[in-house]
Amino acid sequence: MQFSINRQAFIKALNDVSRAISSRTTIPILTNIKIVLTQEELILTGSNSDISIETRIDQSDTGAQLIIKQPGGITLLATFFSNIVKNLPADDMTLSVDGVRASITSGASDFTINGQDVHNYPQLPEMDDVQSLSVSAAQLVDIISQTKISASTQESRPILTGIHLALNGNDVKAVTTDSHRLSQRIVTLTGTDAHVKADVIMPAKSFNELQSLLEGQDRVEIKLAANQAVFDLGNTTFYSRLLEGNYPETDRLIPTESTTQLTIEASALLGAINRASLLSHESRNNVVQLTLKNGVVTLIGTSQEVGRVQEELVTKSVEGEDLEISFNPDYVRDALRVFTGKSVDIKFTSNLRPFTLTPAGETDDKQLQLITPVRTF
Repeated sequence: MQFSINRQAFIKALNDVSRAISSRTTIPILTNIKIVLTQEELILTGSNSDISIETRIDQSDTGAQLIIKQPGGITLLATFFSNIVKNLPADDMTLSVDGVRASITSGASDFTINGQDVHNYPQLPEMDDVQSLSVSAAQLVDIISQTKISASTQESRPILTGIHLALNGNDVKAVTTDSHRLSQRIVTLTGTDAHVKADVIMPAKSFNELQSLLEGQDRVEIKLAANQAVFDLGNTTFYSRLLEGNYPETDRLIPTESTTQLTIEASALLGAINRASLLSHESRNNVVQLTLKNGVVTLIGTSQEVGRVQEELVTKSVEGEDLEISFNPDYVRDALRVFTGKSVDIKFTSNLRPFTLTPAGETDDKQLQLITPVRTF
């Protein structure tokens, strides 16, 4: 195998597929990048068995300046190979392979490294009974960014580490919960006439890597099967396994009424929570307290070791009963970042029941964050 290519174009492709590669894998060859050269294109693949990313550079891509001299393939240790390419001296580079030894030349620099036979690399998943739909990349980013914050990171309940997607025609409902908080986003897809009816759970870690690849994309073709999801981004294809099992019924967790409600600028509350967190993070329980009394809203952060901060909040409106409630400020901070630039309605039912954050004035729960309070007595 032998080809030459613009180094920056090659680095971008390497970075994309490297998102799927982990140093912690039970299959040693998956710490490698798979490189295959055909008569028309260069194909790079990275995988960690949960997700796989394949990106293709076509010979007709003038920016890549790909010159194909001899087709072939090899797998090379991902981190080591990437570091070599990123530190080469010239704007272009040549990769030549003889057996399982690769020669990388650029300017006056010449590396020779050992690889492994490309045929030992696992094949990409095959899919049966596929359902397909086209979605706006911007809408997909919206769904991911507004729900991934509440996915669990604890493998003790694997199902909660995923984003639950319920698709019905053009409507998508995405939900995550780690049992302490919940995020929900309901979107009507634009620019598509989908007839997909599916209920899938995709690992939040996979969605996080996918989100990084969506920048600059217009639309994404999605293919769903029983245990795999494939996202076609043009020259890059993203594969993710799906989680098996039934996601908990979350609709019943969302309160249908409230006794106290306040409306406030998300940025204003976020700033106050950041300040209160300076003290709460110094305490063992990391809790802040919100009090609503006679229409006045106060946020309090305390640490027995350090001290106390108290701040009266400027709200747009306060309605209902007086209330004193405690919560993890990091959960509320994550939720508020979803509503950047907006006012939010925060609805409470009691100091021990979950409360919700929604865009001010909206009543359809299409964009909702739910937080479970902390008992402090």
